[in-house]
Amino acid sequence: MQEYVTLVDENDKVVGVAEKIDAHKNPKLHRAFSIFITNSKGEFLIQQRAENKYHCPGMWANTCCGHPRPGESLEEAAHRRLQEEMGFDTRMVKVFSFIYKTEFENGLTEKEYDHVFVGKWDGIPKKNINEVADYKWISRDILEEDIKKNPEIYTSWFKIAWEILLARNWGKAIKDGGSYDFLTKDK
Repeated sequence: MQEYVTLVDENDKVVGVAEKIDAHKNPKLHRAFSIFITNSKGEFLIQQRAENKYHCPGMWANTCCGHPRPGESLEEAAHRRLQEEMGFDTRMVKVFSFIYKTEFENGLTEKEYDHVFVGKWDGIPKKNINEVADYKWISRDILEEDIKKNPEIYTSWFKIAWEILLARNWGKAIKDGGSYDFLTKDK
């Protein structure tokens, strides 16, 4: 089954549709999302991408990411992919967006307008082995230290989003058991 992505301009205005692989072979800015889930202990749920992924196989990333299908809202897509990849759903809020471009050794390029969602959930994920090789709950401090020591094992979009989250003190709010309601709007 061919998958399609929504092409956007630098203001996230829809400008068309493209087949997913084509948008990565011939870089076209397209809409995407990244999800960060924490638990009541303030740990972050991260995943190791499956070895069969078309780029970044075996690398560690945020809880879940993906692309909304044409006509599908970001919120619908985020909930759909979280269920498809990690086997659960939870309340999430969109906290910010950013544009990035990363070229991979296999000739593909991610050129995305990435919308970042956060949420809280306590439980044991039911990973989809076609999407996720492994997962772990990890504290902010240990994750921060590991990203500095081993940046090559983490995806580019994860590292960018992580830095923005830290700059906005979201990680501290979660670690301290605080609320993240103040993050419900782009700043």
